[in-house]
Amino acid sequence: MDEKYWLFILLAFVSEVIGTVSGFGSSILFVPIASMFFDFKTVLGITAIFHVFSNLSKIALFKQGIKKEMVIKLGIPAIIFVIIGAYITTILPSEKIELGMNVALVFLAIFLIFNFNKPLKQTDSNLYIGGIASGFLAGITGTGGAVRGITLAAFQLPKEIFIATSAFIDLGVDFSRAVVYTSNGYFKKEHLFLIPFLIGISILGSYAGKLILLKTSEKIFRYLVLVVIILTAIFQITKYFK
Repeated sequence: MDEKYWLFILLAFVSEVIGTVSGFGSSILFVPIASMFFDFKTVLGITAIFHVFSNLSKIALFKQGIKKEMVIKLGIPAIIFVIIGAYITTILPSEKIELGMNVALVFLAIFLIFNFNKPLKQTDSNLYIGGIASGFLAGITGTGGAVRGITLAAFQLPKEIFIATSAFIDLGVDFSRAVVYTSNGYFKKEHLFLIPFLIGISILGSYAGKLILLKTSEKIFRYLVLVVIILTAIFQITKYFK
């Protein structure tokens, strides 16, 4: 196997661990990392399939409880709008979507740095809006977990329940967009060999994240994650203008 794939697998594992510990989900870091190795539409396809396994792992590891009411109110709008966002990627030029994704990641990360300790109000309308926004972003840019995280954070759930509930919603989101992406050829046959590695990464990365989560504070870790995301996204933006 080519050396670039081994590096990709290693970085994917790191993003899975970080995504579990930070609560943002691995896609916010995985997407810009994967963009260094693959074209944008392939990144969308690989991310969606990877996250199906990732979410199944998190549900199994953090199965202390899932808030069913939140799953319905946040999850259903997210699934509807992830399908809409995913179909839009089949129409718009991928280069412009990728640039937009990286710009959105920079602004989202900066917003989170200053606002993730300021939770939203605990209202149904915020759950619906959070579902719409996170689903649409996931469909069109490959990552919407941070928006969903902000929304769920308002309800001050225990970490284990937070992760399990978020993963359950994300499973529906990722399965829906995976169907759209694969049916449009975003996940190519030449990358099928990555699936066993993605399954292994999702299990080991989520488990490693769970172990770290038991012994570490989230606050400083989240700041570090967001700084890495900003730097990675800016690097990708500069590549666009070369």
